[in-house]
Amino acid sequence: MKDELEKVRSAALEKIVRSPDISQLTQVQVEYLGRKGAVTRLLRQMGSLPAEERPVFGKLANELKDEIQKEIDSRRAELEKDEIAQRLTAESVDVTLPGIRPDIGHLHPITLVFEEIRRIFEGLGFQVATGPEVETEYHNFEALNMPRDHPARDMQDTFYINDEVLLRTHTSPVQIRVMLSQRPPVRVIAPGKVFRRDDDVTHSPMFHQVEGLAVDENITLGDLKGVLEAFVHRLYGPQTALRFRPSFFPFTEPSAEVDIRCVICGGGGCRTCSNSGWLEILGSGMVHPKVFEAVGYDPERYTGFAFGVGVDRLAMLKYGIEDIRMLYENDIRFLSQF
Repeated sequence: MKDELEKVRSAALEKIVRSPDISQLTQVQVEYLGRKGAVTRLLRQMGSLPAEERPVFGKLANELKDEIQKEIDSRRAELEKDEIAQRLTAESVDVTLPGIRPDIGHLHPITLVFEEIRRIFEGLGFQVATGPEVETEYHNFEALNMPRDHPARDMQDTFYINDEVLLRTHTSPVQIRVMLSQRPPVRVIAPGKVFRRDDDVTHSPMFHQVEGLAVDENITLGDLKGVLEAFVHRLYGPQTALRFRPSFFPFTEPSAEVDIRCVICGGGGCRTCSNSGWLEILGSGMVHPKVFEAVGYDPERYTGFAFGVGVDRLAMLKYGIEDIRMLYENDIRFLSQF
């Protein structure tokens, strides 16, 4: 039996030393010290020995058990230390290496154009005014000379919430709210989101506008032309030609649409301008007397002009963007160019 103990001892110590990791060491511990392990089986055979030999064999078996456990604990400590060292090596940081530059956010092209428009008009003496995106029918239509039966309402493709409430189709309601809250002189721009039932490569159901309003005594169409010329030249450069074409808007009379020489082809004709050499960018005109009457201004004393420009279109022209939907897809590869 002593020879058996020695064989178990030699085999166990050899396996402990050769264990490459804690998982393998645990298997060795089970193999020799577990309930069905080699040392345990020898202890159970002790009953077959003569009575006088049992104490000696029991002592030797228990000493072997303690020795194996001690060697296992020692080897486990070594393996844990090696494991920590390997992990520290793998996770070490070389502080002399160059850092990884993080991605930096970019302003959206619409935001860039909004800010440029704001700076231009603030330089011309205009203030920024804002209003609700969910509007009443009165502010969005009726106060702007578009009663319920007016055919111009069909042009708006409106999102109605109920019979009296809607998503604003332009930022002109802000002009109404400003005039209802203060007396002339008034000189404001109203930037913001607007909503219409439209969706294709050049139209979006939600887009952005900046509308302008100036009201005072003796304001003329010449003042409107001067302001818009200054705006276009500061946005696209002093070389940019523009023209005024007669048009119709129910809230202005006379009304005009403003075209600029195509900034893509320089007027030579291209796909963007439909080979005409001109691009429409905004609508404008002198404020209709009925709009003044709706807000309590005396149309015999005051005159004014108003204009509205689509910011999305200006951004597309300024940066050469062909599809308006690119502005709303949040593709980082596209946005990072700005």
